[in-house]
Amino acid sequence: MKPQRRRPERKVTPVEHAPPGDAQASPRAAAWTLSDGRAGNVRQAAALGEALAAGATRAWALGARAPWRWCAPRRLPGSRAAFGPAFAQALAAPPPLAIGCGRQAALATRLAGAAGARTVQILDPRIDPRHWDLVIAPEHDGLAGANVLVPLGSLHPVDDAWLQAAREAFPALGALPGPRTALLVGGPSRHYGLDAGAFARLLARLAPAVAREGGSLLATASRRTPAAVAAALRALPANAPGLRWTGAADGPNPYPGLLAWADRIVCTPDSVNMLSEACATRAPVFVFEPGRVEGRPRRFLDALLARGRVRPVDEALAPFAAEPLRETARIAALVRERLGLR
Repeated sequence: MKPQRRRPERKVTPVEHAPPGDAQASPRAAAWTLSDGRAGNVRQAAALGEALAAGATRAWALGARAPWRWCAPRRLPGSRAAFGPAFAQALAAPPPLAIGCGRQAALATRLAGAAGARTVQILDPRIDPRHWDLVIAPEHDGLAGANVLVPLGSLHPVDDAWLQAAREAFPALGALPGPRTALLVGGPSRHYGLDAGAFARLLARLAPAVAREGGSLLATASRRTPAAVAAALRALPANAPGLRWTGAADGPNPYPGLLAWADRIVCTPDSVNMLSEACATRAPVFVFEPGRVEGRPRRFLDALLARGRVRPVDEALAPFAAEPLRETARIAALVRERLGLR
């Protein structure tokens, strides 16, 4: 077995905030959602919180101070103060339910549990799951236990109501000629090296279908997209209708509209979150170079390929029937059942 590579520690300044409007909410919300503020972790915790508490949540973005951040989610003496005075004070009146995502949040959910909340931790906490009421770990993590729930991929808010709202928010995309091909571009990870060379290979595969069929190409980058790849995306030929979005300078992020209006979706293979959300639509999803992905994300991709929910990118991009992958609702129902929630 290969030794696991330890990620370099990120310097974190303690941050405590709730979303706009929280001041008008009840000081004892039905649920807390806890994360380190990273977009993917915030999104998963918020999606489950919305499914379980229907907006009666308080969101916390928390950064533990040293030495607690080094050892999270293990509890050290004085851990109650790890996230600063506001969170420590809030623990005096915890909500009925605390939902965390990520290693730093796993310490916060443990503290909330010790204060009386029921606790749900998303992602493998790297210590025994018994420290929480429930742990939600994706299938490709390989975590098992009596209190472990196992979704395929990540949790997210994408369902029919979310897609309808996105269509209403971006109506102009629906007027573009079809087929509308959404190109979702992520960034390099430990498991896949997305660089300018890989993006050039992707465009070489994609171009024949777009040239043959016409239609629209709606391409969007992410915050992880390297500058060279974003520049290549901006330089895509303008003869195909659509859009090229690489950041705030291009206007509001059209990502929800792309998912909602796409006739087919082409994804880079680096992000489990992005692929999970693409697969929650009713569009066929094509993944670039899935065979070059390594580690746990490769197991996720292999499961999607085996189900027939995605196919590798080829020059045909032939349509196929696609059943939406909607794991958030299934997992939320299991959480309600296990914890006896209304």
